[in-house]
Amino acid sequence: MGRAADEGSGAVGSRCQIDIEENGWFAWRLTANNGRVIALGAETYPDDKSCRAAFEALCEESERLAGGVQHAAESNGWIWRLRDADGQVQAVSARAYERHSTCQAAYERFRVLLLGFREADALPWGDTD
Repeated sequence: MGRAADEGSGAVGSRCQIDIEENGWFAWRLTANNGRVIALGAETYPDDKSCRAAFEALCEESERLAGGVQHAAESNGWIWRLRDADGQVQAVSARAYERHSTCQAAYERFRVLLLGFREADALPWGDTD
C-alpha cells in the first residue's frame, strides 16, 4: 500500500462499510461519496475482523480475480460478479443495470477502485451500521 485511498486512486470519498446481518454475521459493502452502494460482498463472516480481512484480501488479489457481466436471472437487467481462483463469487453489483454497457462500465470502475485501495496506505473504513 503506497498512498492514501482518496489521493489519486479514483476512490475519492469511497468507503467500505461493515454491516451486521439479521443472523448476526458480518458483510461488507462499498459505497461512493454520494452514498450510493457500488458493490456488495457475496459472503458473510462470523465477526468484523474476518469481514475486514476478506475485503482487504479482495483488494490485494484484485488483479488475479476473474469476473464479468451477466444477465440477471431475477430481473430483466445485467449484473456483474467477481470470482476468486476457486470460482467462488466474492463481490457482486449492488443493483441490476438496464444496459449491458452501463453494467460493464460499473464493473470496470469497481476493478479500478480495488486497485486504488490496494495501493493505499489505509483502507477507507466507514462505521458499522
